[in-house]
Amino acid sequence: MAKRYDFDEQINRRGSASIKWDGADRIFGGKDLLPMWVADMDFRVPDEVTSALKSRVEHGLYGYMERTDSYLESVREWMKRRHEWQIEKRWICHSPGVVTALNLILDGFTKPGDKILIQPPVYPPFIKAAINQGRGLIENPLVCERGRYHMNFTDLERKMADPSVRLMLLCSPHNPVGRVWSRDELLRVAELAAASHVLVVSDEIHSDLIFKGFHHIPFASLSEEAQQHAIICTAPSKTFNLAGLQVSNIIIPNDQLRKKYMNQIRRFNLSEPNTAGMIAAEAAYRSGSSWLDQCLDYIKRNADYVSTFFREHLPMLSMSPLEGTYLGWIDCHRLRLGKRELQNFMVQKAGLALNPGYTFGEEGAGFVRINLACPHAYVEKAMKQLKRAVDTLKR
Repeated sequence: MAKRYDFDEQINRRGSASIKWDGADRIFGGKDLLPMWVADMDFRVPDEVTSALKSRVEHGLYGYMERTDSYLESVREWMKRRHEWQIEKRWICHSPGVVTALNLILDGFTKPGDKILIQPPVYPPFIKAAINQGRGLIENPLVCERGRYHMNFTDLERKMADPSVRLMLLCSPHNPVGRVWSRDELLRVAELAAASHVLVVSDEIHSDLIFKGFHHIPFASLSEEAQQHAIICTAPSKTFNLAGLQVSNIIIPNDQLRKKYMNQIRRFNLSEPNTAGMIAAEAAYRSGSSWLDQCLDYIKRNADYVSTFFREHLPMLSMSPLEGTYLGWIDCHRLRLGKRELQNFMVQKAGLALNPGYTFGEEGAGFVRINLACPHAYVEKAMKQLKRAVDTLKR
């Protein structure tokens, strides 16, 4: 029988140099804030990961490390088992993180004057990567209908037809709106990208965090054509709470694209992986399935609690249906606060550190993002604080 993990455990992270906990008051300008912002979990990692790290620590040597065949096989098996995607070990490239990879790709695969297509509201490093590399942005905003988002394909086709658009950054599943894109949606993106010769770079870092009733489809698994014109960015960091160990897997089936990417890795001297990251990631991929399944059930209960709480106690707030990721997207428009007012309200009145929606693009103004990968007691506390704060607005 699989071990039952205690996700209710409240672990004191203050004083551990945690950006999420130790940095919250400074970054948000509050005091004793409950941090539910940056995307890392407040859960212990699977026991097998801790055991593997302890074993390596006892070895006592931490020199340069190479990716082993065993590690690459663990990634290959995970993709086949969790996503029904048969990949080759040689397709798997290294990066310290997905955001690093995005910047490397934009630098190496585009040139000044090229434009990058994004779908806001979207993960802020997409926007920053284009700015960092001096590239232009073209936006294909998502459309929200009754709280659920979908793509505007008429607009996407028109934007992709612009000859200056050379690359699309696809967020799949989508952060922050929580959508798991369907096969039909992804096939349409692939069709439009192929017609306009646009490279699709698919950030699939949240692809393991999918709730029952939904199914993640790796973009490159759609067809041979999609496989040859895509770069897939994955990592165990969100899945198993390993963000601090600096490891991600960039999967590139096309030989020429892969060669070009590896030139970038060597150019910036990023070839050697983090020793602890490799050890932890392999252990997680080989032995972490039961932990992940339990974790997803727990996060879903947190999400359901928030939705129910809003419906019963704060009907002026609502959260988009959560299909994937552990990040809730909360619509606060009915509070009638400006984007800066809303941020100050959450910090000063509710005592919460939540990601302000406008940082995901102007389409996110009036929203906040909440991290639900935490003990249920934190979620209950957050909702009580939020209700008390909203009640002050009614007086």
